[in-house]
Amino acid sequence: MRTVGILGGMGPEATVLLMQRLLRAAGAEDDSGHIHLVVDQNPQVPSRIAFLLEGRGEDPAPVLAAMARGLEAAGAEALAMPCNTAHHFAPAIRDAVTVPFLDMVTLAVARARALAGPGGRVGVLASPAVRRTALFEARMAAAGLEPLYPEDEAALLSAIRRIKAAGADGTARDVLGAVSAGLVARGARVQMIACTEFSLIADAVAEDAVAFDTLDVLVEAIRDFALCCGAGTKRAAM
Repeated sequence: MRTVGILGGMGPEATVLLMQRLLRAAGAEDDSGHIHLVVDQNPQVPSRIAFLLEGRGEDPAPVLAAMARGLEAAGAEALAMPCNTAHHFAPAIRDAVTVPFLDMVTLAVARARALAGPGGRVGVLASPAVRRTALFEARMAAAGLEPLYPEDEAALLSAIRRIKAAGADGTARDVLGAVSAGLVARGARVQMIACTEFSLIADAVAEDAVAFDTLDVLVEAIRDFALCCGAGTKRAAM
């Protein structure tokens, strides 16, 4: 069993959800069978949306790098971060430590290609910051995929903020369902839930969408690394 460090707090409920899903994924019969995690639940990481979309506030990169160093010092043998948007700052995390970083973006693109096939269109249900920073573009292109994003970014951002403030509610679910249906209509039946706030309402996607949650893909990578059985995990830990 290997220890995994979690850069958490973005948002706090998403980090708790990751841990809950890891409990189910471990297949443990008693306490000792569960995965050893070191979690930095830090909701004081500067706003990624404010910095990337609005050009204001503190750069999150130094804070994330400090968290990574702390987790490595605490015994983490790999790091993971349940926030897609924060993966924009992944280079700073990698530069700060010597242990591998389980990259949710790389893992998600591999899953999308398996579902959509080369040349497929993939809907990306994420913060507008993901599109504006082209977080997925290079890896999607390398995989022969075309990413499509919801057209109503204002509604999407409003739903994310509602979930952060008050938890999942009917309004946020309606927004996710509507934008998911819009992506299906534009030819992106395969869709990735690439915002961990939306992981809390993943079942709200359009009925005819073939959707997967990037958080689940990360859970699988953490499990495989911790249990020392995932050759594919090594390729994604870059």
